[in-house]
Amino acid sequence: MLLKISIAMLAFAANSVLCRLALAEQQIDPMSFSLIRVCSGAAVLLLLYMLSGHKTKIRWNIKNGFFLALYIIAFSLAYLHIDAGVGALLLFGTVQLSMVGYGLCHGEKINMRRSLGLAIAILGILILLLPGASAPHLGYAAIMVLSGIGWAMYSIAGKNMQNPLASTLANFVIAIPFVLLAYIAFYPQSFVHIQGILLALLSGGLASSGAYVLWYSIVKQIDRVTASSVQLSVPCLAILGGVLFIGETLSWRIIISAVIVLVGIALVVFDKSGSNSAFKVKS
Repeated sequence: MLLKISIAMLAFAANSVLCRLALAEQQIDPMSFSLIRVCSGAAVLLLLYMLSGHKTKIRWNIKNGFFLALYIIAFSLAYLHIDAGVGALLLFGTVQLSMVGYGLCHGEKINMRRSLGLAIAILGILILLLPGASAPHLGYAAIMVLSGIGWAMYSIAGKNMQNPLASTLANFVIAIPFVLLAYIAFYPQSFVHIQGILLALLSGGLASSGAYVLWYSIVKQIDRVTASSVQLSVPCLAILGGVLFIGETLSWRIIISAVIVLVGIALVVFDKSGSNSAFKVKS
């Protein structure tokens, strides 16, 4: 389970780095990136579905497709003027709050150790946002928050999916018309270069499609609090990716904050007490 979670979180961080890299170097516009991403993801998922030995009946859910499209569109648009690490912080901070709030409203319990872990992880996020970090543009920060809400709703819906591959394929296909509408609306500002296309293909065909199938299989086995908490590792990974591939600055404050976040996640993930065990399989 931990290996699966690690792979999924690395893929989520890769999406931030790939998108920001493409937009920062003006290799593609946000809506073209989004459209290529969702179409390439759907194509890869269709291939995997056709090659799978057990083909579960595809069930179409417009709501899930809309949440996925909302996340993808807002994600790309926000990264026009937000660094990879800061964007990931806003995105998954929103996911954290949304999923925990939803879980608590629907009867999930948090014991003292897991509460402490959540508090420590959120403290690490807050330290990263203290003065000294690049303050994100307010409007684009709000757009990234909207993307986080979309991803949180998509993750919550994933707990009710019976087959991760078939469900993710259906969601990507349904998301295409929504993304296409956004592309048409922003068409006058569209442009593409080869590098931008390649980065969008990597994001959709590799870091999104396969990772989302994996994430769907994970969220069916863990509760919403754990699911939201482990995603707090993504900003740390995205910050590292931003330093390595985009040239963003790495400071001791960022390193210390990342360690604090990971310690908080560890307290939540490795809690094995009673019915709130982090990896207790749900019936």
